[in-house]
Amino acid sequence: MTHTTLPFLKGHGTENDFVIVPDPDNAVELPPTAVAALCDRRAGIGADGVLHVVRSAAHPEAAHLADEAEWFMDYRNSDGSVAEMCGNGVRVFARYLHHAGHVEPGDFAVATRGGVKQVHLAKTGDVTVSMGSALLPEGEVTVSVGERSWPARNVNMGNPHAVAFVESLDDAGDLYSPPPFSPASAYPTGVNVEFVVDRGPRHVAMRVHERGSGETRSCGTGACAVAVAAIRRDGADPAVTGEPVSYTVDLPGGTLVITEHPDGRIDMTGPAVIVASGEFEADWLTETAFA
Repeated sequence: MTHTTLPFLKGHGTENDFVIVPDPDNAVELPPTAVAALCDRRAGIGADGVLHVVRSAAHPEAAHLADEAEWFMDYRNSDGSVAEMCGNGVRVFARYLHHAGHVEPGDFAVATRGGVKQVHLAKTGDVTVSMGSALLPEGEVTVSVGERSWPARNVNMGNPHAVAFVESLDDAGDLYSPPPFSPASAYPTGVNVEFVVDRGPRHVAMRVHERGSGETRSCGTGACAVAVAAIRRDGADPAVTGEPVSYTVDLPGGTLVITEHPDGRIDMTGPAVIVASGEFEADWLTETAFA
C-alpha cells in the first residue's frame, strides 16, 4: 500500500494567513474543493487562502511571464475561487522563496494574475512589494450594512475594492457576509469592501470583507486601496504635488505602510513570516476534493 504525502508550509503577513503548497512543476491538482478543504480551520490546515508555488514556465497562465519572473503565485481564496492578486500573499510568497533557497535577499520579481510584481526582500524584517498603480473607475458607489449606507471610492489594485470612510469600525457589522453595494454594474464579479476610520495625520485604520474569504485580519491590496482613497480625499495626490506620500494603515492583524509615488507606483511594506512546515495526506485531499 502506497502512503503518499505532500509538503506544505504555513505563513502569514499581518495575520492574513496562507497554506503554501510548493509545486515547481505544476504537478499538484488543486480544484476549488481541495483548496477549501486545506483552508478549513476545523477539518483542514486552516487559512485565508492558498499560495500555490509554481515556476512560471510550468503554468499555462504564467508561461508568457517566465522571462520576467521565474516564479508564479497561483493564488486561491479560502473558498477555492481564483483571485487576481493578494498583497499580503505576495510578501509571504517572497519570504517562502527565500526560505526554500530559491532567491537571495534583495530585489526580484513575482508573477501574479494581476501582473508581475517587483519585490524587495530585506535580510531581516519587512518585505516591500511594488503593487503597480491604482485605477480609479468613474461613477458613484454605495455600500451598506443593515439599514445604513455610505458612499465608497471605487479603487482597482488589479482586483476590485470599495472603500468607505465611517465614524467607527463597528459600523462594518460582523462582515460574515458580503456587504451589499450599488450599482451592481460597478463590480460584476464581486468586490472587496473596506471600512475606514482616521487615527491621525496620514494614519488610518480599516476592516475588510475580502471577496471569497469573508472578514480577514489583513488585506494588502485593500490597504493600498484605502491609502489611495485617503490620499485623494486629503488632497495629497502625488501626481499633483510631485511628492511621494506615505500612509500608515492599521489592520486587525498588524500595520502596513503604503507609499504612492508621483508616477503612480504604489509600494507596500510590512512583515511576512513562515511559521510551520509539514506534510498533508494526499489521499485525504483527493478524497475530500473529489468526494
